[in-house]
Amino acid sequence: MRQFISRWLVLTIAAAVMVAVLPGMEAVGEPPILGVAAFSLFMALINASIKPVVHLLALPISILSLGLFALIINWLFMELASYLAFSLFGVGVVIDGFWWSVFGSVIMSIVSGIVESIIGE
Repeated sequence: MRQFISRWLVLTIAAAVMVAVLPGMEAVGEPPILGVAAFSLFMALINASIKPVVHLLALPISILSLGLFALIINWLFMELASYLAFSLFGVGVVIDGFWWSVFGSVIMSIVSGIVESIIGE
């Protein structure tokens, strides 16, 4: 449980940076960090539960498409996390399109790596 909460905190920081940097992402909530936290909660749940299985099943297609199919999967997971946050909590992160999601994934990966290296995960 401690590891999940730590991962959620890291993803919340990464998502906050993503929303601050990208104009195609907008946090909805009062205060906006609630939207980011709800979005990152569902991203952490998806990453811990279904993402490894889906990536494993999609591995042949990802290899044939030279990894482009993995971008589509990541986009779908970000959209799913956004949808779940809005439908359950009424707050979340609005993603304006596929390419904003791709840029957001890159930023979240970089920031997550930096934060995890700082806190020692």
